[in-house]
Amino acid sequence: MITPEHLVEELERRNRLAEEGGGEERRERQHKEGKLSARERIELLLDEGTFEETDRLVMHRSTDFGMQEKRVPGDGFVTGYGRIDGRVVFVFAQDFTVFGGSLSEANAAKIVKLMDMAMRVGAPVIGLNDSGGARIQEGVVSLAGYSDIFLRNTLSSGVIPQISAILGPCAGGAVYSPAITDFTLMVDKTSYMFVTGPDVIKTVTHEDVTKEKLGGASTHNEISGVAHFMAHDDRECLAMVRELFSFMPSNNLDDPPRRPCTDPVDRADRELDTLVPADSTKPYDMKEVIHRLVDDRYFFEVHEHFAANLVVGFARLNGRPVGIVANQPAVLAGVLDINASVKGARFVRFCDAFNIPLLTLEDVPGFLPGVDQEYGGIIRHGAKLLYAFAEATVPKMTVITRKAYGGAYCVMSSKHIRTDVNLAWPTAEIAVMGPEGAVNVVYGREFQKVLKEAAEREGPLSEERKAEVLKEIRAEKVDEFREQFANPYVAAERGYVDAVIYPRETRRRLITALEMLDGKREKNPPKKHGNIPL
Repeated sequence: MITPEHLVEELERRNRLAEEGGGEERRERQHKEGKLSARERIELLLDEGTFEETDRLVMHRSTDFGMQEKRVPGDGFVTGYGRIDGRVVFVFAQDFTVFGGSLSEANAAKIVKLMDMAMRVGAPVIGLNDSGGARIQEGVVSLAGYSDIFLRNTLSSGVIPQISAILGPCAGGAVYSPAITDFTLMVDKTSYMFVTGPDVIKTVTHEDVTKEKLGGASTHNEISGVAHFMAHDDRECLAMVRELFSFMPSNNLDDPPRRPCTDPVDRADRELDTLVPADSTKPYDMKEVIHRLVDDRYFFEVHEHFAANLVVGFARLNGRPVGIVANQPAVLAGVLDINASVKGARFVRFCDAFNIPLLTLEDVPGFLPGVDQEYGGIIRHGAKLLYAFAEATVPKMTVITRKAYGGAYCVMSSKHIRTDVNLAWPTAEIAVMGPEGAVNVVYGREFQKVLKEAAEREGPLSEERKAEVLKEIRAEKVDEFREQFANPYVAAERGYVDAVIYPRETRRRLITALEMLDGKREKNPPKKHGNIPL
């Protein structure tokens, strides 16, 4: 006869098995590899004592390949909900000590159930990935589980934030769930992502490559751009997730959380007045500008190691989160290329989806010229950034610090694509192209006349002599063009910039503008969705 005592004992037994996962030996192996266990990760991620586990006793139902005797409560996934800084989040963690964290029909159903609940209550989903992939013993059933998850990732996109932390292997079809989520974090030396592994690549293409070089954290942060952040270990990665979450709302109907601010609104940093070099060909660090403008000089950069000629990330202005997109003159002179355009577009669309105001700091000489860029589709990729800014309906502010040339001026959140507040520093140069190139077009005939006269006096001129003859008059015409056209006042006269300001005033002007835009309401025309040039 089954008694209440028997039932309690059975519950305690199953809970104990769930806690143990794959056992002490396998957990120690994780620790030796520099990795934490699934439950340790959840404890670090969430506010202390807030985790409520769901589907703890779920087990797989497979009977093939001797799986019937290998049933562990939880089936390799820990799922549930808790709080970060007091706000509800849903979390799942793959337990590599149980079947290598492989996806089964049962644990896929756990994730789907979790994601459906997150959508109903409007709370983020954070995935802690550490898995060998699909469970081979279950065949197509496990693949169906991936598809069910991919569908929820897609339907949740733009509704609730989704964050993926890659804390171990993530290979094959498993990579596409993190790829759909909003942000992906990786750990150096212990995590990797790839569609096909080194062995398959060697067989098919005869290329010999290590897992780290093929899909390690450095590769995906610096080269592919698949990952947005790189941490040194699990602890730092989880701390990054918490910090990232502090800038975003719980869902697309909420506003991002504000914090008390002790940094004076009217703090005037006079060093900004001289930060931009007088010589427009000399670089400076745009991150220095950002730090001097934002609260407590704190900037949480996203995609730091990828396409460094464009800087994106989060900061606060008077306690309110903003997304920052900035050209970086210190890298490739701040030009827009394929990678920078895609990086910026993705970030802008996230901010717009989750009601985070956008601040653009502009110093862009144009798009990167070259055969590789044209063959690679710079037109299509550059259009993504243009589309993202034009589509965005959140409060948008732009500050032109120096160069704003050609099509890149239009793309970088110009007044013409519905940017609310456009400011310029006195050092701003707004023109179709830079003075050095423009004078060749505007004064080309005059230059030819000067060369002809010199040739009549001296005979045929070498290229070096031609440059010498034109040096003085070119310098004169460059100065003339810059004075007449490459300055902020022509644009200001036409209302393309709202004000030309002293750099030291920028923080106050931005915060004042942000307060004015607090009640902004703007909608795009009714449609199923746009057709961004993917």
